[in-house]
Amino acid sequence: MTEVLFNGHAGRLEGRYHQSENPNAPIALILHPHPQYGGTMNNKVVYTLFSVFQSLGFSVLRFNFRSVGRSQGEFEDGAGELSDATVALDWLQSVNPDARQCWIAGYSFGAWIGLQLLMRRPDISNFIAVSPPANEKDFAFLAPCPTSGLITQGAADEIVNPVSVTTLVKRLNTQRNISVDYALIEGADHMYNNHLVDLYKIAGHYIIDALKKGGPARKKRGRRRKSELEGETLLLEDDSKDGEMSDMEDETGDDFEDDLTEGLADDGDSSDNDNDN
Repeated sequence: MTEVLFNGHAGRLEGRYHQSENPNAPIALILHPHPQYGGTMNNKVVYTLFSVFQSLGFSVLRFNFRSVGRSQGEFEDGAGELSDATVALDWLQSVNPDARQCWIAGYSFGAWIGLQLLMRRPDISNFIAVSPPANEKDFAFLAPCPTSGLITQGAADEIVNPVSVTTLVKRLNTQRNISVDYALIEGADHMYNNHLVDLYKIAGHYIIDALKKGGPARKKRGRRRKSELEGETLLLEDDSKDGEMSDMEDETGDDFEDDLTEGLADDGDSSDNDNDN
């Protein structure tokens, strides 16, 4: 894991980057939740998404929006953060000119920003949106949605209304040639407490399906119950030797990576006490 700094339109942006050994590997950009509610690139959901892309051989970048951590600038509630995401994707593509696919993934506020970026960048081939705030933000701009993807939502989310996300998914799936996979995770709250392993597996198997097909994964309707996930395990590499986990421990007070790895081995849940929104 490498710490990176690159120039945004409001100043320096701070990120963490994993470079695949394969020069043709696909790339993924991960966007974090709302900066004014504690959202950072070290959020556990963000780190879970980062880890699954890394474990599947992607070159992957997560970064702090302006005003967060060591990233400069002031919070702009959308326009500025979209500019940051654009710059981050430009940087990621510049160091991976031969990447065969480009993915965007975001959580909550980051999902909203990521889907806006999707509309502006035809080079993005697939997306993962975790708990997009459909009850607070207008997603009418997804008309038409340019590519298929995956949306996940916690059924017990106290911040994002699951009904609003279900309605968004249904609307997107009425569009021609668009297939949005929807995973409604029973018992999961907004922070995916005790359900990060479920999220890891659902995202991982969606990515695997999409890569096998050379494009978006097939549509799967309905709920994904935990019982359906039994026996499906992806390996999570231990890269704590790179010093990355020192930041995660400072942010959460837990050795999150060990919790997630143990949860995968046990096919159980991991502990999550993060308060990011």
